[in-house]
Formats: sequence, structure tokens, C-alpha cells
Amino acid sequence: MEQNIIDLITKRVREELVREFLIPVEVSARHVHLSKEHICELFGYEYELAKKKDLSQPGQFQYNERIMLIGPKGVLGGVAVLGPPRYKTQVEITRTDAFALGIDPPVRDSGDLGKSGTLFIAYDKSIVKGEESVIIAKRHIHMTKKDSQRFNVHDKQVVSVKIYGQRPLIFEDVLVRVSDSYALRMHIDFDEANASGSTDGTVCTIYEASAED
Repeated sequence: MEQNIIDLITKRVREELVREFLIPVEVSARHVHLSKEHICELFGYEYELAKKKDLSQPGQFQYNERIMLIGPKGVLGGVAVLGPPRYKTQVEITRTDAFALGIDPPVRDSGDLGKSGTLFIAYDKSIVKGEESVIIAKRHIHMTKKDSQRFNVHDKQVVSVKIYGQRPLIFEDVLVRVSDSYALRMHIDFDEANASGSTDGTVCTIYEASAED
């Protein structure tokens, strides 16, 4: 009887420890961060984009307006526009989207746009060229400095993560991004979500840190 009680307590302690280190997983749909210049060219110099909703990361939000992506082989419509405006336009798509558009963008961290993909962006009758603007976002985890201490990781560290989706798997090469302006979330795209069976409420844990760290 005593052993059964000990086993039960041990199980509950382990479950509590696991819960302490769970990270919410968010699936990021294809979207665009427009520069102020491109906003003016697409919508007009007097036009003000309408905010639809706040996103999980503080200060980030989605506009009501949707745009169209045009590549050499295909078109994707109804693409979300996120704010606030960026210094340079950035388009984030999946590998499946890239095949449909006929382009081959690199897997990159946000903001790393040198020699990235190029396509056209359209709204109504206006169109701009997104020169070196397209990436497949590298999977990553946002966390605060306090979170990083709890998980014993640091900014720009690369880790492996176990996703507890309907088809659990381990993702390698996951970038840790640390700032007190972030909220704790892991971001993956729809291709990765489909592979792991991730849906609303899916969580993950850091499985292993890279050897060089």
C-alpha cells in the first residue's frame, strides 16, 4: 500500500514538473509585413489600414485588409497583413506555398532577407514588387529573459523541441529568441503543423540544446 502511495505521489510530481516546462505552440499562417512605402503604393497615401485583432506577441496585430501574392507559376489570395509596418517588406510562406507560386525562398530568421525570394504583391488594381522579401520562417520560440533562465537557454541558441500534437515528433534546429517584449510561444508554419498534427492547445517542450551551446 505504501509503495502505491509513493508511486502515485511520484507520478503527480513528475506531471507537475512537465507542466512547468510546457510551451504553447502557435501555427503561423502565410502573411506579409509591409513597409510604409509599399502600404502607400498598394492602398494609397491617405489610406489607413484597419486593425482587426491583436496577436499573442505584444505590439503585434493583424489588419482587416488582405493582399494577393503573385509568383511565376501561381497566385495566393486572401493573405493576411500584419502590423506594425516594417522598414522592409517581409513575406512569410510555407514550402508548399512556394511550390504553388513557383519560387524557392530560403529558410531564414525574421529580418534576414538578403538574397531571399522575390514575388509581386497586389491589392485591388495596385501591384508592387517584393524584391528579396520572401522567406520560409525558421521555426522558433519566443520567450522572456525570465523564461530563458527557467529553461536554461539563451538568445539565438538552437534547440530541439518535442511537439505533443496528434502525431508527436521532435523538431531540430529551433531558434530561441529572448526579449522581455516577447510572450512565451513556439511558432511553426502550416506544413510543420500538419506533420505533427498540431492544433489549438498543442504544447511542446525543449528536448535538447545544440551541442555547441
